[in-house]
Amino acid sequence: MAETRQWQLASRPVGEPTHENFELVTVDRPEPGPNEVLIKTLYQSVDPYMRGRMRDAESYAEPWDVGDPMQASVVGEVLESNSARFDEGDFVTGDLLWAEHVAADAGELQRVNPDHGPISTALGVLGMPGVTAYWGTTDVADPNPGDTVVVSAAAGAVGSVVGQLAKLSGARVVGTAGSEAKVEWLTEELGFDAAINYKETDDLSGAVDEACPNGVDVYFDNVGGPITDAVWPRLNVDARVAVCGQIALYNETQVPTGPRKLAKLIETRAKVEGLLVSDYQPRWGEALQRLSQFVRNDDIRYRENVVEGFENAPDAFLGLFEGENIGKQVVKVAGREE
Repeated sequence: MAETRQWQLASRPVGEPTHENFELVTVDRPEPGPNEVLIKTLYQSVDPYMRGRMRDAESYAEPWDVGDPMQASVVGEVLESNSARFDEGDFVTGDLLWAEHVAADAGELQRVNPDHGPISTALGVLGMPGVTAYWGTTDVADPNPGDTVVVSAAAGAVGSVVGQLAKLSGARVVGTAGSEAKVEWLTEELGFDAAINYKETDDLSGAVDEACPNGVDVYFDNVGGPITDAVWPRLNVDARVAVCGQIALYNETQVPTGPRKLAKLIETRAKVEGLLVSDYQPRWGEALQRLSQFVRNDDIRYRENVVEGFENAPDAFLGLFEGENIGKQVVKVAGREE
């Protein structure tokens, strides 16, 4: 019987994950059942939220058990089909296993249209991160012309799209990022009005003051931690805060207690709203249609950091917590099946 490889959760990390938490195993290549298709994985996503699935704790994403195959958003090619929805050679995307081959129910997959862009973008700007950014910006953050918008992790897959959407709305946009290369990309290529390298400043609060002399009307928070502490005192009256991620805290064994922030909300009447992209599933297509138009018109630019080789998937995931990527971090698993 043909074989394939998959990554399993070997152990639960304590603090920051390490390579010891992952195990690469060889298993029988699956056979598609009724209404299933066999998929060869071409690109695999790695995303910060996966860190929560490595814990034995309740979260918005179900945790993996030790020994379970891990899961990710995947773009693949259909090799065999027992469904009328897909033919051999179609490109599809779905939340599938970290595996080189997987059998999946056709109802859990979406077709990827290569005419909209490289198929890998279905994991980034034209996938979950892009949809998160679109609805998080247009529905939750709701920037207006003249607003000052601050985006943390602005050079990431979500933050980079948020900032560009906010610019299209007429706002002034400030991003935070962790390297001079990222700052340059934000300001020189994506059109951010200012960017702060939080790793190179000794006074983060002062840097926010300098970049936002009129205060902050919208804060799109992908990070939490010290960056949020620096932005919070500068919230204006009627500010909106969209809480999308807290990557600064994901590896903490005990969440540190920061400054007491709620009093600021009384003063400013600011609104703080959490964001889960799954809530927008019925409107997914609407967001993708708009995003694909923006990309075609060069109104939104994107970058992908591609890690070559299925065996390097853990390196790609661990790199997220080191801030190695600019734009979307993806793993290129295989070439197209001939």
